[in-house]
Amino acid sequence: MSKRPTFAKAMEPRHLKAVRMLGYCVALGDAAAWLGLSIVLAARLTARERAALAYAALTSMDPGQAEATAAAALDAAGMPRLAFCGGMADARHWADHATRDELKAYALAAFDAMNPRDQAAFYRRISEFEVAV
Repeated sequence: MSKRPTFAKAMEPRHLKAVRMLGYCVALGDAAAWLGLSIVLAARLTARERAALAYAALTSMDPGQAEATAAAALDAAGMPRLAFCGGMADARHWADHATRDELKAYALAAFDAMNPRDQAAFYRRISEFEVAV
């Protein structure tokens, strides 16, 4: 009678290496190990496998923590800083680091918050440019 294969024997070597690295990261618990894990995961897992792993990890957290984690991973700009000295320079700096969703949300919110005169001036300004589709 043949023995039933263990999970370790049933897994592909690339999966075992990824799982082993995850174990090292949990044991070490330092930032350098976790940063190294992303390199190993990119080398050993498919994009679909990494997406499934990310989804499982994010759904294991409370929504606020999951959102903050995803924003950090995506290098999102977060809320714009207050513009103390260089209003437009600060805004451009923030926009250079913002995600597409952040840009859309803050642009619409800022437009909605403008008085009608400023909205009209803004509309005239953006109408001067050819919009790329």
